[in-house]
Amino acid sequence: MGNCFSARIKAESPFHSVSASGTNSRYTGSGNDLSGSSSRVSAASVPPTPRSEGEILQSSSLKSFTFNDLRTATRNFRPDSVLGEGGFGSVFKGWIDEHAFTATRPGTGMVIAVKRLNQDGYQGHREWLAEVNYLGLLYHPNLVRLIGYCLEEEHRLLVYEFMPRGSLENHLFRRGSYFQPLSWNLRMKVALGAAKGLAFLHSEEAKVIYRDFKTSNVLLDSNYNAKLSDFGLAKDGPTGDKSHVSTRVMGTYGYAAPEYLATGHLTAKSDVYSFGVVLLEMLSGRRAVDKNRPSGEHNLVEWARPYLNNKRKIFRILDTRLEGQYSLNGAQKPQRWLFNVSRTTASIGHPWKKWWRR
Repeated sequence: MGNCFSARIKAESPFHSVSASGTNSRYTGSGNDLSGSSSRVSAASVPPTPRSEGEILQSSSLKSFTFNDLRTATRNFRPDSVLGEGGFGSVFKGWIDEHAFTATRPGTGMVIAVKRLNQDGYQGHREWLAEVNYLGLLYHPNLVRLIGYCLEEEHRLLVYEFMPRGSLENHLFRRGSYFQPLSWNLRMKVALGAAKGLAFLHSEEAKVIYRDFKTSNVLLDSNYNAKLSDFGLAKDGPTGDKSHVSTRVMGTYGYAAPEYLATGHLTAKSDVYSFGVVLLEMLSGRRAVDKNRPSGEHNLVEWARPYLNNKRKIFRILDTRLEGQYSLNGAQKPQRWLFNVSRTTASIGHPWKKWWRR
């Protein structure tokens, strides 16, 4: 899973809605169509009804693991098995049989990532339940696969597919022999995959606002295919004639849309703003917020905005490690889109279609 955690503004986790029958069907979308139009289940026809913990667990097709299963799979949660850690808890590498889902010897069977919840807060349980709720119903090639969970006494764990390349954050900002700078083509591939994942969440089939899009939550498989992870803060989008969802402000500083921070009005465009910030990070090699930068350069969006409105200045924000890897046209493609997003979410319009055309 890589390091999937960073400081959040606040914490709150709403729950999704399902049909009265509580079927195990998953929403699903095409990996090639940004609209996610090939989904099998339409959320538009499903009345929004709050679900209890029992209903969420019973309606998902996820595997229910025992705590002993996962303790064995991770070699008793050994420190050298840690993939990442943060406010939620720690993520451990483990191994299970791909058919029986039972623990196997290290190096055999299927590699998994096991997220273990810290046992010192109710809010953590709410986020744990939100992950089960959303990833138990949603399926798309650009969403990380949740295999199962453990709910046993005080133990709360989640079992995911293992993402061998770790997080986008590591590849952009960590230095070392393992984390080589991503090429221009790989950065564009990752950006497109992440955009497809968000477009699916925003589609009529899912109608979900991710609410925590950032580089640490974009994970990469062995072929650098991007998958969105960590749905603890996700929320259902507006229904009917409503234009937004009113909620407590939450997310991660530097990525949250200004209008959302000011009003608490949440829309899919809030995610699009966050995507724009991440795209800027990918182009520039700079973090969204970096207090170690000179005065005036702490906030990436504010620093980059003057350069985004001038085609001749776009190269001033590009990562110097990318020199010679892109064409003039290729570098300018996302420029106008990013400029609009950096100003206000109200100017975004139909973001995915516009970004796709560019």
